Amino acid sequence: MNRKRLSIEDKLAVNKYDIDKEVHIKIYEEICKECDEYSCVYACPADCFKLWEDHITFSYEGCLECGSCQIVCDKDAIDWTLPRAGFGICYEYG
Repeated sequence: MNRKRLSIEDKLAVNKYDIDKEVHIKIYEEICKECDEYSCVYACPADCFKLWEDHITFSYEGCLECGSCQIVCDKDAIDWTLPRAGFGICYEYG
């Protein structure tokens, strides 16, 4: 049997998200401006962080709630918490 290998985008597309209006991850952009490595951009498996014209942009809606961004940020520029109860990613759908 020949199975098609799915891209990460295809795999992420099957997850269900209940998106909260309340942001559960806050980025301190002033601190980010001091960063030379942008580790969060490379560590986030959901590609929520983007480097755009020498500053970081972030979209919490597709967050996998893994905490990788907070772990790799050595500047403490990321305030990471879990979403409120009932919101966030639902892995059992994908």
